[in-house]
Amino acid sequence: MAANPNPIPVPELILETVGNPEETIVRCTGRITSGTSALLQTTVRSLIPGTKCVVLDLTNVTNMDSSGLGTIIGIYLTAKRQHCGLKLIKMNQRLQELFRITKLASVFEGHGDFLGYTPD
Repeated sequence: MAANPNPIPVPELILETVGNPEETIVRCTGRITSGTSALLQTTVRSLIPGTKCVVLDLTNVTNMDSSGLGTIIGIYLTAKRQHCGLKLIKMNQRLQELFRITKLASVFEGHGDFLGYTPD
């Protein structure tokens, strides 16, 4: 049996959104890297005007690089300017450590299973 010479590329980041005017959850699956951060940024920024809070569910995020971190901060700043909350939830140990090492955890102070919530 020969291998398929033209395999279908698997997306590195899949985003699923569920929401209402109070809160929109964005479930992220895959890698948030330089190759995928534009997708995350475009998707989340388009949701901000229609909700009071965006929740990024990072349960299935396997990797995040510096571009991914920059994108999260960019989203945070956009949300803050538009009086919208931003929560990061269900981060694995590796991502939590990344936010602690880069001193970004203090921007998203912990509340239960949330890494954080933007200040009012």
